[in-house]
Amino acid sequence: MKLQRKNMLRASALGALVVSGALVLTACGSDDNTKTGDGASKAAAPAAGDIKCEGAKGKLLASGSSAQKNAVDLWVKNYMAACSGVEVNYKSSSSGEGIVAFNQGTVGFAGSDSALKPEQVEESKKICTGGQGIDLPMVGGPIALGFNVAGVDKLNLDAATIANIFNDKIKKWDDEAIKKLNPGVTLPSTAIQHFHRSEDSGTTENLGKYLKATAGDAWPYEAAKKWPAPGGLGASGSSGVATQVKQVDGAIGYFELSYASAQGIKTVDLNTGAAAPVKATGENASKAIAAAKIAGTGSDLALKLDYTTKAEGAYPIVLVTYEVVCDKGNKPETLPTVKSFLNYTASDAGQKILLENGYAPIPAEINAKVREVINSLS
Repeated sequence: MKLQRKNMLRASALGALVVSGALVLTACGSDDNTKTGDGASKAAAPAAGDIKCEGAKGKLLASGSSAQKNAVDLWVKNYMAACSGVEVNYKSSSSGEGIVAFNQGTVGFAGSDSALKPEQVEESKKICTGGQGIDLPMVGGPIALGFNVAGVDKLNLDAATIANIFNDKIKKWDDEAIKKLNPGVTLPSTAIQHFHRSEDSGTTENLGKYLKATAGDAWPYEAAKKWPAPGGLGASGSSGVATQVKQVDGAIGYFELSYASAQGIKTVDLNTGAAAPVKATGENASKAIAAAKIAGTGSDLALKLDYTTKAEGAYPIVLVTYEVVCDKGNKPETLPTVKSFLNYTASDAGQKILLENGYAPIPAEINAKVREVINSLS
């Protein structure tokens, strides 16, 4: 009887651990939301064979986009657990800083929320001996508009209204334009505090592309990494913007969905002209990204996104982060590790992690081409 009771208790404890692990897996990330109290990350362990370590060795430095940081943190944890003696160090800064570091030859790859510009490609030829920098789409996801308005749990906005808020034209939450989009919702006269990224950011550029394509005269600015509009307050990184929105009543800001999920920040539902406003979710972002076309040539797989889609359930304020690498002329000492690590991130297991953590996988057809290019790097 004692032995039977001991086995029952052991089975009960094991069941509790399985449930606990499943619950942790559903949590989405902020700068450190993938950490538990003992500093260990909680991510789905990759299946045997998903990570191939052949030739990988030493330390691989990378830097860039903070938009993909939460995904990269999970990838790095899994990869380093599988590949003994290999260290991957990704510095989350900004897309602009990542590309500068890449073109200075100080990192094996860079993360960027927007594709390389012609002048950046030209500059990369100095580092990529006999080749050039190329864009490999790796992480997709929604740019959420997080808000903090006391007493308001649900908020619908359209492109023109978002533009007028961030362009400092709409200054109070009970403005008629907002009320019209939210019938039955009691909106306070609280002043709007809008926050944007203080440094060059691909997230800023992608929001700008959406507003430029959809908001008409309400957004007269060209899309750029530097915030273009007057007013508002700047904060560093997606985590910095999310923290300000979380703390300030009347606030609104933009950041990747994982940052909103981690801090419990409410997000705007987008009125796109579809039958119903669309929520910012990984699944809904995937519906928008699925319509993307490859705009790059040769080994470059830069994508052209459709920000004007009105498809049901498609959330069009999306970004795709690219891993920027040399097609030829990669450093021999880091090339095997770059190929090994990126092959894992582009694998089925690596892409599955994205949807589980508030991001959106790259469409399968495009991802297959990404893997082909990774294997051809030299």
